[in-house]
Amino acid sequence: MFAMMLVIVGDVALRNIPVPGLPRGLAWSNEVSELMLYLTTVLVAPWLLRQGQHIRVDILLTAMPPRLAWYFEWLGDALGLACCLFMAWYAARAAWASYAGGALNIKTLVTPEWWSLAPLPLMFALLAVEMVFRMQRLQGAERAPRRDAVSAA
Repeated sequence: MFAMMLVIVGDVALRNIPVPGLPRGLAWSNEVSELMLYLTTVLVAPWLLRQGQHIRVDILLTAMPPRLAWYFEWLGDALGLACCLFMAWYAARAAWASYAGGALNIKTLVTPEWWSLAPLPLMFALLAVEMVFRMQRLQGAERAPRRDAVSAA
């Protein structure tokens, strides 16, 4: 995040303050900051899920009987696990196809497309592992909805 902030500040400063010998802005700064933002999001998602700080809408779970809500927690984790495994597989296929095909991102910078796709299989695999851990914790917990990561109620 700090490096992204430096790139953006450097670009804005160079566009607005003429410095002899330096360019008027950094043409590549938008692409690099977009990639940094994407990587930050991708790399932090498994940790956020582990901490119980991932997006969660629990209004229905808090309104239904606790035991039924517990089963819905299981259903949600099972669906999350299935989706993460599918997405890890699909992302790995897409990254490999991009690498094998030599696909390029051509903007201001020319980079191999697989560079931006490579973190996705790892992220989804880590999310799948965390889903298994969530299911283990739910199995050992009281038969009620989770108390971690609940709404502000």
